[in-house]
Parts: sequence; C-alpha cells; structure tokens
Amino acid sequence: MTNPLLTPSPLEYGLPPFSTVTPAHFEEAIEAGLSEQLAEIRAVAGNPAAPTFQNTAVEMERSGRLLGRASASFFTLVSADASEEIRALETKLAPRFSAHQDEIFLNRDLYGRFAAIDTSGCDAEGARLVEEYLKEFRQAGIQLDAAGQERLRAINAELARLGTDFGQRVKEGMKSGALLIEDRAELAGLPDDEVAAAAEAARAAGHDGKFLLTLLQPGNQPALAALGNRDVRRRLFEASVGRGSGGGALDVTGLARTMAGLRAEKAALLGFANYAELVVDLQTAPSFDSVQAMLDRLAPAAVRNADAEARVLAEAAGHPLEPWDWAYYSAKVRRERHQVDEHAIRPYFELERVLADGVFFAATSLYGITFHERTDLAGYHPDVRVWEVRNADGSGLGLFLGDYYQRESKRGGAWMNSLVDQSALLDARPVVINTLNISKPPAGEPALLTLDEVRTVFHEFGHALHGLFSDVTYPKLSGTAVPRDFVEYPSQVNEMWIMWPEVLANYARHHETGEPLPAGIVDGLESSRLWGEGFATTEYLGAALLDLAWHVLGPDDVPQDAIAFEAKALAAAGLAHPLIPPRYRTGYFQHIFAGAGYAAGYYSYIWSEVLDAETVDWFTEQGGLTRANGERFRRELLSRGNSRDPLESFRILRGREARLEPLLKRRGLE
Repeated sequence: MTNPLLTPSPLEYGLPPFSTVTPAHFEEAIEAGLSEQLAEIRAVAGNPAAPTFQNTAVEMERSGRLLGRASASFFTLVSADASEEIRALETKLAPRFSAHQDEIFLNRDLYGRFAAIDTSGCDAEGARLVEEYLKEFRQAGIQLDAAGQERLRAINAELARLGTDFGQRVKEGMKSGALLIEDRAELAGLPDDEVAAAAEAARAAGHDGKFLLTLLQPGNQPALAALGNRDVRRRLFEASVGRGSGGGALDVTGLARTMAGLRAEKAALLGFANYAELVVDLQTAPSFDSVQAMLDRLAPAAVRNADAEARVLAEAAGHPLEPWDWAYYSAKVRRERHQVDEHAIRPYFELERVLADGVFFAATSLYGITFHERTDLAGYHPDVRVWEVRNADGSGLGLFLGDYYQRESKRGGAWMNSLVDQSALLDARPVVINTLNISKPPAGEPALLTLDEVRTVFHEFGHALHGLFSDVTYPKLSGTAVPRDFVEYPSQVNEMWIMWPEVLANYARHHETGEPLPAGIVDGLESSRLWGEGFATTEYLGAALLDLAWHVLGPDDVPQDAIAFEAKALAAAGLAHPLIPPRYRTGYFQHIFAGAGYAAGYYSYIWSEVLDAETVDWFTEQGGLTRANGERFRRELLSRGNSRDPLESFRILRGREARLEPLLKRRGLE
C-alpha cells in the first residue's frame, strides 16, 4: 500500500487521512522527511548566489513540508492516542528530531546567509522572520566552537530521550495510580453520573462490579470536593501527589535530576548563568529578575489569603485539617455561605450544550464565524469530532477538531495543537485540535461538566481561535508560535465569556428540563468569586517557583534527593504550605520535564494573566460581546501570530502598557 503521508492529503484543508495511516507509515514518512529537509537546507546553504531574503529565508520556510505533515500527525497520536507501537517509535525518533534541529541550526553556512540578508527592503513581517531565525541560531549554539557544538548535540539528544521517558512514565503513573474502590458506599457524596463513570472505568480495566477513580494530571483531584468518606479522600490524595516519586519503575525523580543538570550545562555552554536565564531570553518578560520579582510579590499575599481560608475551613470541619480535607470543606463553605454546590449544578453544564450554545455561540457573537460538523471527515479516534469553521461571509476558515474524553492512550491534562499551520506562502489554512480529559459517561448518558471543566473547554478554545484566526505569510510566525509567556494570554481572555450573562443564559440549562441556571445560583457564583483564590494562587505559585528552582541550578548544584530539594525550594519561596502542595510536584510535572515547552516557563500563566485581566477590562469598557470588539481583537491580536512583537499587538489593542493592578484585584491580592 502506498504511504498516504508521502503526498499531500487529498482531504479538505489538508486533514491527515488518519484511517489509512499505520505506525510503519509514520516511520517511513518521518525518515524520508528528515532526509528531504536536510537536502533542501543544504541547497539553501550552498547556493552560490548572494544571500537574499527570497533565496534564503523564504526557501527555508518552504522546506520540510513532508516532515511537517508526518510529524504533526505523529505527535498528535503520541499525546492523544498512543499505542505501544507509537510509544516505541516515539522513543526511537526523539533523538533523531533533536539531531535534525541541530543539523539545521548549527550549520554555519546557513547562518552566514541569514546574517548577510539585507532586510531594508522587506516588509515588517519579513524583517521579523529573519530576526527570529537569527535568534534561534544563537540560542542553538551557532557561536560555539566545534567541541562546544559536539557537546551541545549530545546534551540535546539525551534531553530528548529523557523527556520522552519522563512523559511515558507519567502517563503510566496516572493509569497505575487510579484508586480502585470495592464498595459503592465508599463513594457517598459523589454524583450518580460520576459513580457510573467510575464503574465503567473499572469495567474497562477488568474490574467488573467495582469502581475506579482515575487520576487527572494536576495534584488536586476534583472528586476530593465531593467524597464524604475521609479515608477515601486520603487514599485518593496520596495516590495523586505520590505519583512518580515512590521508587520503582515509574519513579521519574532521577530523570528530573539528570535533566536539570543537563539543562544547566547547556545554559553554561551558551553563556547564560542558568537555564532560566536562557529561556527568558526568548520571552516577552524583560529579564529573569523581573519574573522572579513578580512571583515574589504575589506569594506572601497568596499565602495570607490561603491561611485565612484555612481558618474558615477548620471551623467548618470541626477538626484539624489535612490536605485531603481542603477541597471537601471548601465546597461545603461555598454551599453554606453562597448557596453554590458545584457538583449539584453540573446538570446545567452538559458538554454538547457548553460547546454549541456556549463556546461556539460566544465565538459567533464576537467574530461572526460559524461551525458546521463534518461527519464525513474523521479524526484519529472515534471520539474525535470535526467541525468546519466558516467566516461571516461563508468562506472556509479552517477545521476544528474536538477530542474531549479521557482514555488510557491519552496523556493527562488539556491542550491545543495544530495539524496544519496557517500560511499564505504555502496556501495553507489551519487545522487545530482541542484535547481534554473529561470522564466519558456510559453510552447514552450526557457528559456533565464541573465549572472547572467548563473553564477548561473555553480556555482551550481560546488557543484554538489563536490558531484559526492566524493571518500571516510565513509558517514560522503562524498562530500560537509566539513566546511561551504570551501564548496563554488569548486562551485566558476567552474564559471571560463563561459567566457573561448573555452567554451563560444561552448554555447553562438543565440537560433534562431545559430550565436555565437559577438566578440565585448565578448570584452565588459571583459573590463567591474570590472564595478559594488563596488556595488556587498558592497552589499555582508553588508549581511556578518549583519550576524556576529546578532551572536556576548550576551544573554542579543538582541535588541528590529530588523530594528534599522540592521541600527546600518551596520553603525558600515561602510556599511550603502544609495543606497546599504545588499544583504539580516533580514526580508528575509534565509541563517542564516531558517536552511540553514550559521548562523555566510555567510562570507564563500568571505573566499572561496580567495582559488577560487588562483585556477583560477593555472588553467590558467597550461593551463586551460585540462584533466590533471581536473584530478588533481578531485583527490586532489573534490574527498576528508572531509576525510582530506580541506586546506591540497588546499595546495597540489596549492603548497603553499593561498594569498589574487588574490582576491583583481579580485574585484578591490588592
């Protein structure tokens, strides 16, 4: 059979023909793509003509199309539907991809051509393209001598191997850490549909008649807020936060230590004080010190708020609190003080309605785009749905794929990725995916979401809009290819529509009766907005500062005991709260150790939230959910990708520099 990846997809928008692709096809196409692009690069680097923008930068952008097609599809499966064959292939190919990047960006002839390009005749996007390439060459180590480059290649290959191993072990750790419950009575307090989902998960795992509480990626598991049995809460909590650090084959702390040491050595080779300095050099933050100063400013206020919440919870509990008690009594206080029971309101948040009448409705109201489900187009798994997205004038914008349910072959968490990046140069329209891990209900039953899951659906769709609305020439600058500490900003802005009255009234309806979410509950959600912010901010900052602690180490400073180091780092940051572990502990911190691109950059969520809080204020001041506001946000920010300085896009939208005060107010940290 002809390998379907070796030629452009015949499907609309270039959607990969997943139904006809096998793991062997991936390996063949990726190996061919690696060879093909290196040949293209050698042709560019060896061109005897004087370097110009067209014969160097533009030809670079045209290279690697086969590799791009094959790798985008492959890594989608690695994250979302990995078979044993796919996992084995990932392990095999990870060092190959690393070596490939080094072959390109340590090519002195190629660098010399880019450095010689006269950009005075280029438009702004072309000049930025050259600037971004030169920056990438420098970050890759083009300035090093032969011995330095050789060591850097070895470090990169080893980091690729270790990151792959880390991610695969964490995925297995989530699976093996799931809590098996024998007796239905032990699940008292858990809503019936969640009990049914736990029974179905147990049946699928070969435990008929029992109940399996599967784990989500963050340490704090949603079921902790509902389970009345304190011992079950304890067992679930300990299974969650103990992942990856208890010894045995799935312990990843040794991998984390080795990766931290290699990253420190890499930073030193490249002339940086530490890996965090190297990473921040590519971000919108002006310096590592500015990032550290912001987090240090927020931490004491967050802990004060958390301590105040803890006193209220201890009073509600009537006994000393343990970490596994927090979510349960926090939910109790929210019910009693604000008449909000987050589990009881789940029937008003049915997935299908949240999507069609919430997420899509808000996007149509703002941008005029419409969504048309394409059952004739298939994704990589039966649960994946495909929508064609059209502009207000009916023209095709791109494809949106939604993959919402949890399964064993999928890694934890939620994310957006692209199968096809928009590019005018390549005449490519975007194909983007949102992937979540919502518990799949039994056949015929609705998927009812928690408010936090609703937030995740809106958040990830904000990333999708960033990819769909991209309107740039060059693929390197397309969509979400912006600095890491900017990429979360558009997705966080999209969360504002969750509680916007017009949107909420449209989607928050009881899945059986169609009745709207009662006004009293809406008022309670608003009045309780700041309740729990102390916990949430402390939990997040713990992870952000733990990330930085791992990445300010020198090559000789890597600790022998990762867990002791974690405790020491949190204490030094003032975040060693006895009741609030960081959102991600070292043993399952995929963002920073499994190739997700957030190493020394997990701070970006709150850094981006400064811009987000300002933009929410801007939307509100300008009248909210209007086409005029949507068109301006699309034109000045979402469509720009990295074709101009992202902070310049923000300044043009807002009319000034960002200020910290809106964020402090939002999180109750004034």
